[in-house]
Amino acid sequence: MSLEIAVSGINAVSSQLDSISNNIANASSYGYKTGRTNFASLYVGSQAMGVGISSKTQDIARMGGMQSTGRLLDAAIDGSGFFITRGSDGSDQYTRVGMFNTDKDGFLVDGSARRVQGYAMNAANGAMGALGDLKIPSGQIPAMASTALKYTGNLSTAWTKMTGTFDKNDPSTFNASTVSVVYDSRGDKHNLTQYFVRTGDNEVQVQYTLDGKPAGAPATLTFGADGQLNVPAINSLALGTPAGAAPLTVNVDYSGTTLFAGESTTLANSVNGYASGVMTGVRIESNGELVAQYSNGQRMAVGVLAIANFPNEAGLSPVSGASWIDSPASGTAVVSVPGNGKAGVLAAGVLEGSNVDMTGELVKLMSAQRSYQANTKVITAESQAIQALMQAI
Repeated sequence: MSLEIAVSGINAVSSQLDSISNNIANASSYGYKTGRTNFASLYVGSQAMGVGISSKTQDIARMGGMQSTGRLLDAAIDGSGFFITRGSDGSDQYTRVGMFNTDKDGFLVDGSARRVQGYAMNAANGAMGALGDLKIPSGQIPAMASTALKYTGNLSTAWTKMTGTFDKNDPSTFNASTVSVVYDSRGDKHNLTQYFVRTGDNEVQVQYTLDGKPAGAPATLTFGADGQLNVPAINSLALGTPAGAAPLTVNVDYSGTTLFAGESTTLANSVNGYASGVMTGVRIESNGELVAQYSNGQRMAVGVLAIANFPNEAGLSPVSGASWIDSPASGTAVVSVPGNGKAGVLAAGVLEGSNVDMTGELVKLMSAQRSYQANTKVITAESQAIQALMQAI
């Protein structure tokens, strides 16, 4: 019986050595999780039968170290959850390795060419579509005409009151001016100039030109005794129809503009709208959004990565490529976006390394070696005892 017990010990240790050697071999593999072989004693009734393998488990919950790569399409999950990938056979696999690229068809794929799953986003309103393959749109975005200008500043009480006729070419007929770049429907740039003319103690008139030509009706800004703007806060400015383009109307918002003593200042002078642009790159943000960058300086979210969590992630079945598939023991995946519910947030530009403790694995290796040698000595001793018995007979 001792011979069989020793053999069971050798078999168990051999399986443990497989786990240890696999851990050591994958110490530098991104997203790898340490495996462990668990032993259990075997009995038939009260009779000891040796040792067996009760289970093989993985330390999935413990994160590996974050390793900075600087790549725009690398991401690591800081917390729980898995990226969802889909193979050519339609099956889903789950991974912690956020090393992504785009394939020839524009789909976001992982290092094994599996398509990454997520939600497409409507660039206009940010609405998310159904869960599916994430595709990066190529080509260019059309121009968007300017519709809103935000101007905030202080119009100084030290300005001289103007009584003459405004002339854009005569600086003595206005107190200050500022230029904003606006875009028409074709994406052509135009210079919108505002000329500020103080016409009363608490009143400033604004004259406008577009590319040096008078445009739109003047606006009158009226201020209270406290220097705060009364009306109008927003001026709807019809700027005419640029050649070949649609009529251009810009709502100029003066909210927050003041009439205080001291120097005049400009705190805000921003306009929406842009020229057409071609995509120059795409990056993953910490909230999981895929943001496309364009040559005109615009950035648009085109999708968001999906994160899967499981009731029992330890029940996932490992497959090649530092990935897992679900099983009855793991339960059904709960899919969300980064930072929502149990899903961790993303660390952009980094990858999660292996969580293997090399020192600990080497200690386990030495312990397993001693156990293996001890069991072989039992077999040797048993063999010698049998041989001595046979010689005595």
